[in-house]
Amino acid sequence: MSTTNDSALMRQHGGDEPWKKPCARLRGMAGGEVLGSGAFLRYWRAAAVSGLGGYVTLFALQALVVLVLHGSATDVGWLNAARWLPYLLFGLIVGALVDGRRRLPLMVGADLVQAVLLLVAPALWWLDALSLPALLVIVMAYGTASVINGAATMAFLPRLIPPADLQPAHARIDGADAVASTAGPALGGLLVSAVGAPLAVVLDSLTYVYSAFTLRRIALDEPPPRTGVTVRGLLAEIGEGVRWAYRGSGLATIAVATHVWFVGNAIVGVVLAPYILRTLDLTAFQFGLAGAAGGVGAVVGAAVTTRVGRRLGTGRTIILCYGITTLGVLVMVLAGQGLAAVAAFAAVVVGQGLYGLPLGMSNSHEMSYRQLVTSDELQARTNTTLRSINRAVAMLIAPIAGVLADAWGIRPMLLLAAAVFALVGTALAATPFRVVRAPV
Repeated sequence: MSTTNDSALMRQHGGDEPWKKPCARLRGMAGGEVLGSGAFLRYWRAAAVSGLGGYVTLFALQALVVLVLHGSATDVGWLNAARWLPYLLFGLIVGALVDGRRRLPLMVGADLVQAVLLLVAPALWWLDALSLPALLVIVMAYGTASVINGAATMAFLPRLIPPADLQPAHARIDGADAVASTAGPALGGLLVSAVGAPLAVVLDSLTYVYSAFTLRRIALDEPPPRTGVTVRGLLAEIGEGVRWAYRGSGLATIAVATHVWFVGNAIVGVVLAPYILRTLDLTAFQFGLAGAAGGVGAVVGAAVTTRVGRRLGTGRTIILCYGITTLGVLVMVLAGQGLAAVAAFAAVVVGQGLYGLPLGMSNSHEMSYRQLVTSDELQARTNTTLRSINRAVAMLIAPIAGVLADAWGIRPMLLLAAAVFALVGTALAATPFRVVRAPV
């Protein structure tokens, strides 16, 4: 595999810089002024608040499966698979449709749909009708709305922010996400302990309502939607997006590395809840605190990522993150090696902190690099194509990981995840991507 430098990639796609048209009223601002503008702050607040609710829900759904529905690691795997299945089914289509639509109205509408869907699980629980199949249907519908929301949200940011500010903007968004990932699991653990997992999901519903009304206050002119779209034309647009993502853009190297990273992350996502709650016999609140430690690590990562990127470059920063992720999983494995309860909990907390650190560091560099080399009319297709494959990997691996964890044991699966992370970091370091340096 090969890659080219970012200036060459920009030349390949032309020098029109389509972001200047929708962002014309922001031109002349310094980077700090753009990131401090009312439009970006509303975008940021909406993401931060709904992100907090999302982490509460993610925790609550896993705890619900294990503690309320008395599910196994296999059941958690099916839950995660249902969450990602819509990306596999609809991701490519959604990307092509979003590229031809105004993105802000889609974001608002998807937020409101997600808010309504998240009220269904508590309602079924209240009626004593909640089951794993019903929960999987709800999660699939919620995931479908998430596909639309994610495609529109990521494609909207380059219309709001000039290219030079994309990496700092992503870092600021990642910082908010890191804070949410810190507070969310702890709050989720507290809510699950106090009122039960189903009612904890209600918080997320309210955060999506807040996000929708906050986004509605953004005033930004967007290009008019395309009309007269045919099935043949839509298929052609999907093909154009796939070809650009894996051939014309030079993004194939980091794209494949990220796909493989999702294999390891899917394994960790499936086995972590039963590992902490059953193997280590920790409480739901301790589970939440361990997750909060991951959020603290992500906060630190997001805070230092721009400086690290300027020093090491985009490629080396992302490769470093794979190494830290590997170390974090190995530390969590140590928690199950006959340690006392206090020591095991401490090891999980440290491991989660190390696991979260690269999550806060790497995303802003990968996302900004991807958006810098992609024109406005291909933003949604590029992001959604790559995200769909990532989620498809997670969807396929999650149930397999659950079955293998029940058959082989959870600690061997954690070691397998660590091996995957180490392998992809080593392979990426052997490619020319290691010297990529996007402007930050």
